[in-house]
Amino acid sequence: ALGYIISGESHFFTNEGTKIAPAGSIGMVRRNQLIKSLKVPPADGGEFKSININLGQEFLRKYAVDHKIEPVGRYTGDHIIPMPADPFLIGYFNSLVPYFTHKIQPSESMSELKTQEAVELILRINPNLKYFLFDFNEPHKIDLEAFMNKNFTYNVPAEQFARLTGRSLAGFKRDFGKIFNTTPGQWLQKKRLDEAHYLITRKGRKVSEVYLDVGFENLSHFSYAFKKAFGISPSLA
Repeated sequence: ALGYIISGESHFFTNEGTKIAPAGSIGMVRRNQLIKSLKVPPADGGEFKSININLGQEFLRKYAVDHKIEPVGRYTGDHIIPMPADPFLIGYFNSLVPYFTHKIQPSESMSELKTQEAVELILRINPNLKYFLFDFNEPHKIDLEAFMNKNFTYNVPAEQFARLTGRSLAGFKRDFGKIFNTTPGQWLQKKRLDEAHYLITRKGRKVSEVYLDVGFENLSHFSYAFKKAFGISPSLA
């Protein structure tokens, strides 16, 4: 995806730390990444605004064929790439603003043209970004136990965990059972609750912050599960 922050800030939380993109920032994020993001409105009021262009795999494959771009190796660089404040790239995003302000859906052909323009501008700024864009390799099979212990706080479906560890869903569940002797769903809930208990009781974190940080989406569900696991409401722990 290619994104432009119009107003406010976007905070990206990864295992490598936090990256903050202020207003005016342009950047790209690779596919198949576990990233949490927070949209922060401007400090002086107003709302967070951004434009994001999804550079889908099907489109990029077609672009590579049409422009005779040879297959590239597996990309191993940064997964979040800041882009320079290039006047042509800024002009490109400005040309998209009227579609949002006037709530007009561009035609399919116009959408394809604008997506192609985005890729052209990216490669004009830095031709080496072809390695970022046109790596169509799927994640290779990796250490499942280490990956899950590092990424259990990301609230994503089992299918995505499977893909990111280089496995089919069936293979992921089979390997998971051999390693952890339980199902992914049961393990994830216990792991997240144990982490929440530690953060609340040992680190003094607020319940309203913790439930999202450990991978729960709903506060009520978190509170119910926490009390069932530890016999006490998280607000009283």
